[in-house]
Amino acid sequence: MMHPFGQTRTRIAARHALIGPDSHVKSSLPGVEGAAVIVLLSEGIGAKFAQLLVTFEAGGKANWPASTTETAGYFLGGGGTVTIGREKKRCAAGGFFFAPAGAAWSITAPSRGAQVTLFQKKYVPLAGVAPPAARIGDSSRIKAEPFLGNPQARLRVLLPDHPSFDLAINVFTYQPGATLPFVETHIMEHGLLMLSGQGIYRLEESWYPVAAGDVIWMAPYCPQWFVAMGNEAASYLYYKDVNRAPL
Repeated sequence: MMHPFGQTRTRIAARHALIGPDSHVKSSLPGVEGAAVIVLLSEGIGAKFAQLLVTFEAGGKANWPASTTETAGYFLGGGGTVTIGREKKRCAAGGFFFAPAGAAWSITAPSRGAQVTLFQKKYVPLAGVAPPAARIGDSSRIKAEPFLGNPQARLRVLLPDHPSFDLAINVFTYQPGATLPFVETHIMEHGLLMLSGQGIYRLEESWYPVAAGDVIWMAPYCPQWFVAMGNEAASYLYYKDVNRAPL
């Protein structure tokens, strides 16, 4: 939708951001062909990770060489074949994967319009702990657990809660009216994508209406809170850094 008077819901602050789909601008990335790439979050905004949105044409592909960067991906719609080293599986909507640092990975034979969100960061090794292995899975096969005992707010933890992982990706689903139980303020940084529904997100001292397709960045110690509103459940996918000492 065109906004002739320069209007947008996108807001960029020093320690948080809301990026609406109306302000997306395409980028070109090495190794990605036949796809539209949106770099949603990066070091340029102050984040210590990158969050990307890739929308494939039929015949498109993504090939990432082995490097010190690890990647977690989630299929928003459509499907494609994910290969990580010797691991290979066809993913559909809700499918996810983790490619550890040092492993090349690819997405091939995507359906037209297939969309994948990627979270990428430099891996931080932990002395005495072997690095994590590649994973390809389906979020629908992971049980959604009540968050802090609340059955109206449920969390799917997609990657193992193990010290080898220095990142986590989760799917949080709220029934209408459900909320985070308190204003969270913590060391973990977040990248977030609204998957469905709508609600209000508090970031520091601002309250933002959010809906499917919106992206949020939260710096460490950014106070945050959410309430789901409307007639359908609200769900979001989010990244956080975990399992490493602050110094």
